[in-house]
Amino acid sequence: MDQNNLDEIIKRSLAIREKYHELERQHNGTEWTLEEDALAYLTDAGLVGRDIMSHQKRWLKKDSAAELEHKLGENIWWLIVLADRTGIDIKVALEQFLTKTENLFK
Repeated sequence: MDQNNLDEIIKRSLAIREKYHELERQHNGTEWTLEEDALAYLTDAGLVGRDIMSHQKRWLKKDSAAELEHKLGENIWWLIVLADRTGIDIKVALEQFLTKTENLFK
């Protein structure tokens, strides 16, 4: 995979989310709401915090290095999903953030 192709990453991310929606409909009768997606993201973000603490030897947790790598990727995936569900172009949002922040340091 060309890791620099954000368009392809977004496409794959949204296809995976659709597969999860299928499972949600199958098991729950409906897919998760935007709020449920946001809560899932926040839960995973919290796990990144614990894995970072483990990485720094401040929280003992088995297999935290592998989980940290996974959760970092999963958090990016969630952000792509949340942007899509709210009608925000994640590429535009990222570019605007980077430009605005870079300009603070000029």
